[in-house]
Formats: sequence, C-alpha cells, structure tokens
Amino acid sequence: MTGTVKQQRQQRQQRRTAGGPLRRVQIGNALSAFGSGFTMPYMFVYVDQVRGLGSLAAGMVFTVFALAALAVLPFTGRGIDKYGPRPVLLAGTALAATGAFAFGHATGTPALLVSSFLFGAGVTTCQPALATMIVRCSTTATRAHAFALQFTLVNLGMGIGALVGGQIVNVADPASLTRLFTIEAATFLGLALVTGTARMPAVTLTVVQGKADGPQGLRALVADKAMLRFCVLAGLIFFTCYGQFESGVAAFATDTVGTPPSTLGFAIGANALTIVVLQMFMVKITARRRRTTAMAAAGLVWLGAWTMALVAGLIRTETMAATVAIVSIYALFGVGESLLAPTMGPIVADLAPARLLGTYNAGYALVKQIAIAVGPAVGVLLVGSGTWPLYLAAMAGSTLLIVALALRLRPYLTPEQDNAAPAVVRAIPVRELQTAA
Repeated sequence: MTGTVKQQRQQRQQRRTAGGPLRRVQIGNALSAFGSGFTMPYMFVYVDQVRGLGSLAAGMVFTVFALAALAVLPFTGRGIDKYGPRPVLLAGTALAATGAFAFGHATGTPALLVSSFLFGAGVTTCQPALATMIVRCSTTATRAHAFALQFTLVNLGMGIGALVGGQIVNVADPASLTRLFTIEAATFLGLALVTGTARMPAVTLTVVQGKADGPQGLRALVADKAMLRFCVLAGLIFFTCYGQFESGVAAFATDTVGTPPSTLGFAIGANALTIVVLQMFMVKITARRRRTTAMAAAGLVWLGAWTMALVAGLIRTETMAATVAIVSIYALFGVGESLLAPTMGPIVADLAPARLLGTYNAGYALVKQIAIAVGPAVGVLLVGSGTWPLYLAAMAGSTLLIVALALRLRPYLTPEQDNAAPAVVRAIPVRELQTAA
C-alpha cells in the first residue's frame, strides 16, 4: 500500500512538472499547423495553375517534399537519442522556415524542388522531436489523451488556416500565394520560440530502462517484429489517407469534379471541424477498446469516404450535389483520423525501449513520409491521366487491406500495447519499465 501511495505521489509530481512544457508543445503544434493550413492544400494549385508548370511538376514537388525524410530522419532519431528533442526541433524549424519562404518566391521547377526539399526536411525533422516531447511530458495513463489533444489542436489550426487561406488565394495573383508561404515560415519560427525553448522534465530511468545493451539504432527497430508489422500497417494508412488528402483527392476534386479552391478550403475545414468535435469523444471510446480494433474501424470509415468520391465523380455535372460529396469525403476522413490519433502514437511509445525512443519515433516518421511520397505520385498520376475510376478502386482496396492488417497485428502485441489489459492493471505503471517515460 505504501509503495502504491508513493507511486501515485510520483505520478502527480510528474504531471505537475510536465504540465507547463506539454502546454507549450501543444501551443507550438497548433501555431505551426495554422501556417500549414494556409499552404498545404494549395501547393498543387500553386505549382500547377499559379506558376503554370502542370500537374506533373506538382506531383514531383509533393514527392520531393516527402522523400526529404530519407535524407534527414536516419540522423534525426540518433540526434534525439543522443542530444534530446529540443536541439533537433530547433534545427527542424530553421529548415522548414527557410524552405517555406523560398517556396513562396520560387517560379521555376528546379527552385521549387530545392525549396520543397528544405521544407520537407524541416517538417519531418520536427515530427519525431515533437512526438518525443509529448512522450517525455506524459505517463502511460495520460499519453493517449496527450496525443489526441495534439491531433485536435493541429487539425483545428490547419482547419482555420485552410478556411482563411482559401479566401485569400487568387490563382490570377501569384503574390497572394507568396504571402501565404511567408506566413507559414513565420509560424515555424513561432514554433521554435514557443516549444523549442521549453525545458523537458527530467526522466529517472529504472535499471531496465537504462540498460544500454542490445541492438542499437535502426537495427533494433528491424529486429522488432511487432514494430515492423506496425510500420507496414502505418505506411498503408498514410498512403491511403494522408498521402491522398492534400494531393490525390485535391487533384480529383479540382480537375475531375471541378471544385474551386475556395470550396476545397471549406471541405478541409469540415475535416478539421469533424476532428475537433469528435476527438475527445473518440478518446473515451478507444480507451475501452483494443487499438487494433480502432485502426480496423478507421479503415472501414475510409471505405465510406472513397464511396462518396465515386459518387462525386459520377454526378460531377450536378454542382451542388458533387460539392456535398466532396465535403463528405473530408469529413469521413476526419472520423477515421480521430480514431487513430489516440492509438498510433501510444503504440510506438509502448513498443520503444527508452534508450531508442527517438529512433522509433524517427522510424515511424520515416515510414509516414515514404508513404506520403508514394501517395501523391500514384494519386496525381492516375487522376491526371484521366483514369480516376482506377484511382478510386485502388484506394478502396487499400482501405480493406488496412482492416485486414490491423486485425493480423493483434497477436504480435501484448495486452498492454493493444490496450486490452484490465483497467486495474493498466493503472499501474508497470510498462514504464519497458517504454519511454
């Protein structure tokens, strides 16, 4: 009993110590997301229509943006494990701000590709650093809520940014897009100021956490069968939703259905609103269910989104009905995303040894960026070539595969990792011996 009381006191002290830094991490996330909402939905329109370089160049820009992860993430994880997340975050914000500013002033394909690489490298460097900060500032019991709150604030910021940006964007006025990318560069500097200067709470490692033996770096991740299977599933999730969200679906909506940029901004705003409204409700639902079940359910919801895309393609001459269908796609994406927010980040944290938390988060981010690189290439190619029915069929098949892989992952996770242990067991911080505090 005495030990239990002492553990509870330690947890309360940790929450008080971590509360300030965690708030700064969340505020910084929301600030940078507000800037991203200005620009991400309009990168395709910017390259294709404003600069007049065509859909192929736009697809190349998205691909280079995502492939930048291949160059930086192997070093990012090692840097976080060695130096901590703050210095890595500051480096990432500097790269992202430089890339965003240069992207808004670039006029030719080579300049756009270089600035897109810098932009993507900075964004992907920030992601595992921020994820590590959230893990450091939370406990096993509060981690799902912390990741869900982060996702809510990020989507709220992106939604507001997309709504405002959609009203400012003028295809006939390149300066309007330049202003948007300049604002995004400023928000990354804001992220550095607010979050990059936050002091992380000290972590007291147990004997198990502090052990330095065993595989190091990416070799440890490759040797972890559960993590490998999870990464395959995560890659498919990011390919099917996030890899299409800002490129394939945007191209389908604008080129095939004829949706104007302002309406596209409204649809993305509906996505963010869906997440904001449902996220905390979904946290309560997923807290009582297996994480693999939540991921499978997200796949089924996204199958409905691709069904609505088919409807939009078939009735595209009916402007109002097609608009409703496009907005429904993004809203259904939001439902699935709200199921995943309190699920995927905590799984990575539960699988990672404390000494390799940065490596696992960087490996997870690497999978995400590769999937997001392949996603636009596939989506823009199929939509741009006029084979949009094949595109929708491929995406629907991918969502069904998500459901199957999520259920097949279950035997490789412990009850605690899959959120299947009894509540009384999960309340005891036993997992702190094996996962990052």
